[in-house]
Amino acid sequence: MPDLSSRQLSQLPPLQAIRVFDAVARHLSFTKAAEELAMTQAAVSYQIKVLEERVGAPLFLRRPRQIVLTEAGQRLAPGVSEAFALLGQAYAAARGGADGLLCVTTVLTFASNWLAHHLGSFQIAHPSLAVRLETSSRLTDFAREDVDLAIRSGGGKWPGLEAHKLLDADFTPMLSPRLAASIGGINEPADLLRLPILDPGDIWWTEWFSAAGVNSHDLAKRPGSSMGAQAYEANAAIAGHGVAILTRALFKAELADGRLIQPFDLVGDDGHAYWLVYPQARRNVPKIRAFRDWLLAEIAC
Repeated sequence: MPDLSSRQLSQLPPLQAIRVFDAVARHLSFTKAAEELAMTQAAVSYQIKVLEERVGAPLFLRRPRQIVLTEAGQRLAPGVSEAFALLGQAYAAARGGADGLLCVTTVLTFASNWLAHHLGSFQIAHPSLAVRLETSSRLTDFAREDVDLAIRSGGGKWPGLEAHKLLDADFTPMLSPRLAASIGGINEPADLLRLPILDPGDIWWTEWFSAAGVNSHDLAKRPGSSMGAQAYEANAAIAGHGVAILTRALFKAELADGRLIQPFDLVGDDGHAYWLVYPQARRNVPKIRAFRDWLLAEIAC
């Protein structure tokens, strides 16, 4: 990072005004920014006015019940957010050890079936950085939650976030060998309908059977529980309770040791994948960069 000259420092606007701008830009609300900063709305408006005068251009467009960043505001916001993130990192380092915590949130199945098996190598490479792993299926609000990175499934386009593709979220039926043998084996896709189907309302089943040329219109009418995670459905399938539709990359071990079998090569793909995401403004924070580089290298192996 280049050193700032005394002249450059003297040209910077007041830190309070920048801090207020960051809060308003994140919330797109003067009211919410005032609540976060424990200030009045009038004080927030004044600080934004001070900054706009220093910039020489409006930073927000005021609309009924809404504000939006102007072009100048959009140019300023990412750099300000990144600067505060780096300032926080420096302060944490000065306090000693506070920057040694990395919070990662991910969906349960990726955590249990992939990340838990690989995370040890990251801890060995970065022994001073503790990882707190949280599992959740909801989208993370980085502006409000104390989370550094998230691993989520979807199409890969989330405004304001860097997204790195990890694994395709493809899908195909899997079941235990014992359950397959109970009907004399699985010889064609329609044979699967002779067995209990786990989470029969899952849209993946409709898409897979359609690709296989099998009429499965009555499948959604079957009674069945939605378990909410592939990890749970896979455990039920291993126990012989039914056929699950799962993502291959997350069940390599179960397929390799024969606990599950994939009876057909046909694999569905709705364009979704698993992605590593974090705010664009925090892409150069050391602990985020370390985890990103390790994860992408580990996935590529």
